[in-house]
Order: sequence, then C-alpha cells, then structure tokens
Amino acid sequence: MKTVDGYHKSSYSGHSGECVEVSEGPVTGVRDTRYRELGRLDVPAGEWAALLASMRVGR
Repeated sequence: MKTVDGYHKSSYSGHSGECVEVSEGPVTGVRDTRYRELGRLDVPAGEWAALLASMRVGR
C-alpha cells in the first residue's frame, strides 16, 4: 500500500513497527518509518536495482 507521498513499505520489513519505505522512480527514496522527519536516502534507480540484485544472489 502506498502512502500519500508515494512511498510503500518494503516487503522485507515484516510486520514489526520498524520498517523501511521506498519510493521508486528515476531516483529511489529510502526512509525509516519511525524517523521520517530525519529525511531519506536518495539513490539512482540503476544503483538501487544493482543493490537488490546483489541481495538476491546472496540468498
């Protein structure tokens, strides 16, 4: 489910109150749901895709 500002909870976050949200596009925004006011980490889409691919290989 997307938030008003276009973020959605990571499927890896589980059901705890400590989650990661992402907003995907040309630049992917990553933020902590507990501390949204502290900002976000912006990552170019290609780098985000490479990170996810590298995590899948390690499974």
